[in-house]
Amino acid sequence: MCGGFTCSKNALIALNVLYIVVAFVLIGVAVYGRAATLVTNLPIVGGILACGIILMLISVLGLLGAVKHHQVMLFFYMVILFLLFLIQFSVACACLGVNLEQQTQLAEEGWKREKNITRSNVQNVFSCCGFDQKVDKEVVPPDYTAIENRLCVDPITTCHCPNCMEKLQNTINYAFKLCGWIGLFFSFTEFMGVLLTVRYRNQKDPRANPSAFL
Repeated sequence: MCGGFTCSKNALIALNVLYIVVAFVLIGVAVYGRAATLVTNLPIVGGILACGIILMLISVLGLLGAVKHHQVMLFFYMVILFLLFLIQFSVACACLGVNLEQQTQLAEEGWKREKNITRSNVQNVFSCCGFDQKVDKEVVPPDYTAIENRLCVDPITTCHCPNCMEKLQNTINYAFKLCGWIGLFFSFTEFMGVLLTVRYRNQKDPRANPSAFL
């Protein structure tokens, strides 16, 4: 019957298999992003890779604990998963709560910290010129003459090369919302995993010797 020992065990195993798949995806994205130079910011790549490895280790711990019905493994798995739930739920809510003004401030700080080669890559990918008038007075952007020439093919027609903040605004907002909703979804799966682990730990294995629980 669902809710019994076997059902709880299989559900917990399936949940951890899902986490292992997600961990492989995170690790693969980090490795591919670094190899293909899609991401030049090493802390971002390192953060994604670290999340994948940590999730992998936790999932293996939970998988072994579920298969063996090991009380100690399940206890540490439950505690770590609950802490992850608190952190991820808080971060997800923060991502969803960031307004456009705060997103602009974060983008400005990121633009100022980046090297010229990264700024140049952004300008080429998004076909934009500089960040905005305010930031460009503090940080001189890379040369964007080639981008202007590409956008303004007709010398008679007056054209405007948009700044990068105009192009990035929707992308940044979409990224925050996407990360927030995905984080919120996985945080609730982690909370369900905690509840499932608590239930599973308190259930007796029907195949075990009843005297072992005395």
